[in-house]
Amino acid sequence: MSATRVSFYVLNGTEGTTRLGYACRLAEKAYKLKNRIHAHARDAQMASALDVLLWTFRQGSFVPHERLTSSGQPPAKSAAPVTIGSAEAGEEAPPPGADLLINLADEVPAFFARYPRIAEIIDGSPAGREAGRARHRFYREQGLEPETHEVS
Repeated sequence: MSATRVSFYVLNGTEGTTRLGYACRLAEKAYKLKNRIHAHARDAQMASALDVLLWTFRQGSFVPHERLTSSGQPPAKSAAPVTIGSAEAGEEAPPPGADLLINLADEVPAFFARYPRIAEIIDGSPAGREAGRARHRFYREQGLEPETHEVS
């Protein structure tokens, strides 16, 4: 587990789409670097919003992605470099081989240790900051030393 690198991206905005917009930017950057990405949303509604936003967040962007089914698996024969799942769907085992986990859920998913990189995106709301602090403590308790990036 010591090879896992955790990065917290602390945003100023508090709007509902602030975190999702930044998740799209991270996913696009990682995709362009030929990484496989799994985005883990808080619930199905957030997963749906991220699904739509990945097509529309920036003019000319193209981030191929797939939503996981309720069984936690992508549609048959999916080769999408980005998958989207949610805690609400009971996701226990996202597709293997991803390089980056973008966690948008309020808790750290049980499968976090499978990933060499984890991105935690924190918005400026009091609830978002508190949930982020709890996740930061969790990673430290696991022997990881998260890095923090203030994003304006």
